[in-house]
Amino acid sequence: MCELYSKRDTLGLRKKHIGPSCKVFFASDPIKIVRAQRQYMFDENGEQYLDCINNVAHVGHCHPGVVKAALKQMELLNTNSRFLHDNIVEYAKRLSATLPEKLSVCYFTNSGSEANDLALRLARQFRGHQDVITLDHAYHGHLSSLIEISPYKFQKGKDVKKEFVHVAPTPDTYRGKYREDHADSASAYADEVKKIIEDAHNSGRKYGGNPVSCAVGLAVLDIIENEDLQGNAKRVGNYLTELLKKQKAKHTLIGDIRGIGLFIGIDLVKDHLKRTPATAEAQHIIYKMKEKRVLLSADGPHRNVLKIKPPMCFTEEDAKFMVDQLDRILTVLEEAMGTKTESVTSENTPCKTKMLKEAHIELLRDSTTDSKENPSRKRNGMCTDTHSLLSKRLKT
Repeated sequence: MCELYSKRDTLGLRKKHIGPSCKVFFASDPIKIVRAQRQYMFDENGEQYLDCINNVAHVGHCHPGVVKAALKQMELLNTNSRFLHDNIVEYAKRLSATLPEKLSVCYFTNSGSEANDLALRLARQFRGHQDVITLDHAYHGHLSSLIEISPYKFQKGKDVKKEFVHVAPTPDTYRGKYREDHADSASAYADEVKKIIEDAHNSGRKYGGNPVSCAVGLAVLDIIENEDLQGNAKRVGNYLTELLKKQKAKHTLIGDIRGIGLFIGIDLVKDHLKRTPATAEAQHIIYKMKEKRVLLSADGPHRNVLKIKPPMCFTEEDAKFMVDQLDRILTVLEEAMGTKTESVTSENTPCKTKMLKEAHIELLRDSTTDSKENPSRKRNGMCTDTHSLLSKRLKT
């Protein structure tokens, strides 16, 4: 694979020409990715990584069908949607067929931020007022209109919550306002939203598709259908969830497993009763998983949730490989921390002895790089918990 620059030079040029708020994954030891195929990514040395981060590439990276469709249309025409072209109406028709009957009109945009901004404009135009109800810690995009309604941003930054923004508690039954022991948590969360609407009323307040992109979109729809990727996401997602539930029963650091399909979160805790977020431990695990050639990210208000969101072509073999690596890392980390775990590895195996020795060495090292990161500025990056022993002692 031909590269313009060495990894060191690429990193130096990024720091010089790319804004510092555009964070890079694994900031203390970033990966330079030069190519990808389906659910795998490859660095400049040819090392293969299992991609559990990039769910945007629904059918996988560089699918031959998508590449062929893009190339074929690019050779003919690429222009804006103000001209008549068959691809845009065919794509709209095909998309509409997958949705409820009333959702039959499409606006094509270039990003999630642009789509959310347009949805906001349409809603405000239709209703004639500005008010928005958003969930606590929600994130909707980088445009100014979306930062205003994203508690993830305005609660931690310099932005002030606008009068027309109303924040409802996240319906989280693990660590939210109404938990699994509540008689009817669903109704309780719904009542919170109902109260917001009533208060707003009482206070006098009421509530681009170009030919190439459309050709690619049509190819993606064909691949999802022909390869049964929705069915695959359900089957593999269920399999992965079951594997992770077994890990939850085994490892004290895992507090909760939640999600649907291939979008799954692993909530890490230092104390099951108090549900204390294991923020630094999550960071440590993510870096260790990277060493095992598995790419994960962290999310959640406390940065303690391991987030799994791979392409839809993810397989059961991939799921098992990922969970096996996670099991190994959790076992070593928990024993190094002195927490109890049911290790399936024999106490006297040389492999386990070596792993524990390495973990204890790491616990004695000072973390000099990642402790400088500002957790309030990162979403998918790895952040530290400054009040945690591991944030001071774990070298990732």
